[in-house]
Amino acid sequence: MQGSDTDSSQDKPKTTVRNTVGLKLPFAVAVLLLVAVEPALAQETSQSAVCSADNLPGMIEGFFQLTTGLGIVGLAVVWQADSLIEMFTLNPDQKKGLKQHKRSAMKSAVVLVVLGPLYTVAGAMMGLPLAQCVDLVPW
Repeated sequence: MQGSDTDSSQDKPKTTVRNTVGLKLPFAVAVLLLVAVEPALAQETSQSAVCSADNLPGMIEGFFQLTTGLGIVGLAVVWQADSLIEMFTLNPDQKKGLKQHKRSAMKSAVVLVVLGPLYTVAGAMMGLPLAQCVDLVPW
């Protein structure tokens, strides 16, 4: 008897997520296309706002130079501290962990120093508004 109850419930058509998504997909695509156009329109007006502001490009450049300088100083401090701790560590696993930490600090500093010039060059090639009036090269 119980087997027949479950069989009859399986024979009834069920409304699945797949059926409802199929109906709403064209509407979602249309809304997405309308929303995707909005940032492009806002980008044109923000380009003139960022570049035409008196001190904003200089403030952005100064902030980027400050954070890059602090990142390089932080790398030097981490590198020296790890080297000092490594001198007094006898356990090979701890030495290996310290070397790994130094390596990851070096990678982070390289990324920090490379991102500004990369954005400046790539942004100018792509026509990004901030790259045309702000120089993010830290030196």
